[in-house]
Amino acid sequence: MEGENTREERQRGITRKALFKAALIATPVPFLIGEVPALARTMAGTGQQLEPTPFCDDGDDLTISQTEGPYFKPNSPQRSTLPGSGTPLTVSGYVFGLSCQPLANVLLDFWQADTNGNYDNVTYNFRGHQYTNAQGAFKLTTIVPGLYPGRTRHIHVKAQAPGRGILTTQLYFPGEPRNNTDTIYDPRLLMNVRPVGSGKEATFDFVLNVQGVPPTQTPTPTPTTSPSPGGGTWKVGVTYQAGDQVTYGGSTYRCLQGHTSLTGWEPPNVPALWQRV
Repeated sequence: MEGENTREERQRGITRKALFKAALIATPVPFLIGEVPALARTMAGTGQQLEPTPFCDDGDDLTISQTEGPYFKPNSPQRSTLPGSGTPLTVSGYVFGLSCQPLANVLLDFWQADTNGNYDNVTYNFRGHQYTNAQGAFKLTTIVPGLYPGRTRHIHVKAQAPGRGILTTQLYFPGEPRNNTDTIYDPRLLMNVRPVGSGKEATFDFVLNVQGVPPTQTPTPTPTTSPSPGGGTWKVGVTYQAGDQVTYGGSTYRCLQGHTSLTGWEPPNVPALWQRV
C-alpha cells in the first residue's frame, strides 16, 4: 500500500484530518477560478515534482453491510460506461507519477450513487473498472450522482498502478452546498466541471505516489522509426528531449519531457508530452 493510505494512519482520525488542513494552509496549491485545483498536466515541463492525489476514504470500502451505503464491491465489470438514467456526466483526465510522467495500465475502479442517492450493493449498477491507455488517459461516462445522506455529492475511486499500492479516494463537485459541512471533503479533490448541453463534463488528473514509470502489464514493442501519419517532422520511434520542436498536422509543438515516440502518442494526443507553440 502507498505510504499515505494505510489503515493504521487512518485510525489517527482527527490528527490525520488536521494534517490535511494544515498542509492546505502551509502549501500553495494552484487553483483556477472558482477555487478548483489546476490539473496536474499544467505542471508538465516545469521540472517540479507533483503532489500525490490525497487519500480520501469514508471507512466503508472494505465490508458490505446489510444496509445501503457507499461500500466498495470487488470484481466490478470492466467498462468505461456506467449506464443508467440521470444527468449525463463524463469524467476524463490523466494519471501521472510524481515526475509528471503519464502512467499506462493504471486500474481505476469507480463506484457511485444513482440519481436518487442509492448505492447498489447487490449487483453492479454504477460500478465498473477500466485501465488508462498508453498516454495515461481515462474517460468515464456516467451520470451526476445523487446525494447520499450525510455526505456531499461525490464519486468513489480506487487507483492502482501495475505492481503498486492502492489509492482510495473520492472526486467532488464544485459549488455544492454540502462541501462546507462534509467532514471528509477535501478541496484538492474537486473536479473541473462545466455544463455541456443537457449534461456535464468534468476533468481530473490523478497523481500517484510513483517515482519513475512502473512496468506495464503487457510488454511494449520496440518502436521502429516511421514517417509521421499527420505529415511534418514528428516520427514514431524517435527519442525526443525536452525542448525539441517538431511539426505535425501543420502545427508546431515543443517537447515537454523526454520520451521515445510511439504510435498513438502524436503531439495533439498527449498534452503531457507536447505543447503547441
